[in-house]
Amino acid sequence: MPSSHLSPGKKSRIPSFEKPCNIAVIGARGGIGQALLKCLSDDLNKPKLIAFNRGEIVSSDSKNLCKGLELENEDSIKEAANFIREEVGCLNGVFVATGLLHDGVEIQPEKSWKMLDSYAMEKLYRVNAVGPALIAKHFLPLLDVTSKSVFAFLSARVGSITDNNLGGWYSYRASKAALNMILKSLSIELRRKNQYAICVGLHPGTVDTPLSKPFMGKVSREKAFSPEQAAGNLLSVVDRLTSSDSGKFFAYDGSIIPY
Repeated sequence: MPSSHLSPGKKSRIPSFEKPCNIAVIGARGGIGQALLKCLSDDLNKPKLIAFNRGEIVSSDSKNLCKGLELENEDSIKEAANFIREEVGCLNGVFVATGLLHDGVEIQPEKSWKMLDSYAMEKLYRVNAVGPALIAKHFLPLLDVTSKSVFAFLSARVGSITDNNLGGWYSYRASKAALNMILKSLSIELRRKNQYAICVGLHPGTVDTPLSKPFMGKVSREKAFSPEQAAGNLLSVVDRLTSSDSGKFFAYDGSIIPY
């Protein structure tokens, strides 16, 4: 939407998308997921929002839709996609804002190979790679075929093999590296089926959420973001994307992270 159509002094965060547009946020109760919903709810483009998370989401905002989705249950993902078809039709944006680094008890980032554990590795793969892949399986066909649409996974810089100079965090790194490979392959197939669709990975930086909370003390203030800041950064990146960017992995500042 051209800025001349907006209120004086204000701009939409997503002017490159057609108006009206439909955007789904998966992982809507997480820190970044909630912040994305808030930013988009306040956006002057007034997108129709569909929020998905484990269990049913209660919302007082009648103009938006809420639905339960179990990331480790493909039937639940398929049901969510059917819900979109019936209630909305097609999507202009999908943010997969899910992820697991630790659970505070059994699952912790490994500091050494001595900590490797089959249960933890399998769990992180299911949540960080398998679940998002199955979401793509059922949600990519819902992307608008007449105008710009974006399917974005939240990934992590530590999933970059090229950028790994510290080691450790075996399961999380490997599961995010797997996600990156999945999105790259998805983007190639998607290019053949929908010329307007874009599939990317997004690194939000270190964000003050439960996932990053135990590690915030090691991060300088200027490199730590609130969920609201992170959401704004990611929306700015997504708004600037073109079809030539599909298959790439972007940091919160728009720079490309090597796989």
